[in-house]
Amino acid sequence: MSRKPNTDNSADIVTLDIEFDDPQLLGDLFGEYDRNIVAIENRLGVYIAARGTKLKIEGEEDAATRARDVLTGIYNRLEKGQEIDAGAVEAIIAMAADPRMAKAAKGKDISAETKKNDISEPPKVMIRTRKKTIVPRSIGQAHYMEALARDDMIFALGPAGTGKTYLAVAQAVAMLITGAVQRLILSRPAVEAGEHLGFLPGDMKDKVDPYLRPIYDALFDCLPAEQVERRIESGEIEIAPLAFMRGRTLGDAFIILDEAQNTTAAQMKMFLTRFGMSSRMVVCGDPRQVDIPGGDSRSGLNDAVGRLEGIDGISTIRFTSADVVRHPLVGRIVDAYEGPDAD
Repeated sequence: MSRKPNTDNSADIVTLDIEFDDPQLLGDLFGEYDRNIVAIENRLGVYIAARGTKLKIEGEEDAATRARDVLTGIYNRLEKGQEIDAGAVEAIIAMAADPRMAKAAKGKDISAETKKNDISEPPKVMIRTRKKTIVPRSIGQAHYMEALARDDMIFALGPAGTGKTYLAVAQAVAMLITGAVQRLILSRPAVEAGEHLGFLPGDMKDKVDPYLRPIYDALFDCLPAEQVERRIESGEIEIAPLAFMRGRTLGDAFIILDEAQNTTAAQMKMFLTRFGMSSRMVVCGDPRQVDIPGGDSRSGLNDAVGRLEGIDGISTIRFTSADVVRHPLVGRIVDAYEGPDAD
């Protein structure tokens, strides 16, 4: 299946066996050209050999145990009908290293930490949309998904690739299709990321759509395209720049503000005070990526978190590079720019 890596003869090498019941799932478990097995071997420094439905894992005890947990986690997700891609495999590998996510890595249900950081057996942490069921891929995402289901207002802070906007849109879609809210309102400031694009042709929608593309992408990933278009036309889903929020009261709605680090304090106050009855609001942003003149000191996101954190009914979720669920290289890039050794 793959070449056996060199191992340190001084290390304690163990061999673990694992067997799966359904041979029809093994193709998806291994991945195309055994890419999932190769990823596990490369990340954990183990050797995995397969014969029929049995796999043999060889490596240092801790790494071999983690590899077994990862394989079990992938298989359990496949049994439940969940999709497994390269990103999911990388996320399961990362979760297997975190004792707080041990059950999630094996595909089991998890809950919020207790005061002793123990994981017990409470409710499922997942978001069901028309196109997929979404489960957490990191401990940060698990806490975020719990907050999305529980709290009226959430600030989601952290680097790109941690799922801040995607999970908020998924929760909004789930609440819309169940009737928990009557409409989705998705917004972001129309601020260019360090570049000046100049004049953009077309009507207002054509001009603002490029800024809102990430929100559209998340919507189309959670709902069939025809439903997205129909709900936008009917007004159930409204996608608009931040400036369009002034003077409104947004009741019975799920409201998301993306790229909130690029608001001013005045804009953020205006947005937050749009909050209406039977609504939920999520404010997403990366405090380290401020593109407005004046930088961090002018950011409405930083100002709002400083004023509102700790107020009952408001949650603040802070993601780190460990929560990045894109290519693992992205997490290392974030560390290089924002870690303790960054300038």
